[in-house]
Amino acid sequence: MNRILQSIIFATVLFVTASCDNRRVFDQYKSIPKSSWQKDSLVVFNVPVDDTLQNHNLFINVRNELNYRYSNLWLFVTIEQPGGTALKDTFELVLADPTGKWLGQGFGGLKTRQAVYRRNVFFPHSGTYFIRLQHGMRDEELEGIADVGFRVEKIK
Repeated sequence: MNRILQSIIFATVLFVTASCDNRRVFDQYKSIPKSSWQKDSLVVFNVPVDDTLQNHNLFINVRNELNYRYSNLWLFVTIEQPGGTALKDTFELVLADPTGKWLGQGFGGLKTRQAVYRRNVFFPHSGTYFIRLQHGMRDEELEGIADVGFRVEKIK
């Protein structure tokens, strides 16, 4: 199955499930050109925040191809608040178990993995938060990462 058809099917399933998702505040993916993530390339999400009272869970999502060479993905994460204060962090996203079996969901040559980045987070200021993700692997050009996403959910 080609990648375009997989993306259309995934987008349809995502749309159907997202329309029933009342906890979702923000959920977006960015495509990595040619599934080749350059070390100096940032994936940036502009997350609008209105509710400063509600706590949230933050997720990092990755779609990897089966030709991805590693079982994990190290990320440098920067969250910049309105006003410029920034939190910088390093995060390991495990993509496969020790036997090499992919942990993500999906069919064909693409697996989607969602991992909790932070739990029970509150946003102290309303406005736009900038989330910047950069891969922290040793490769200058990281092959096999198709899309990177970020999700914010309300805690019930």
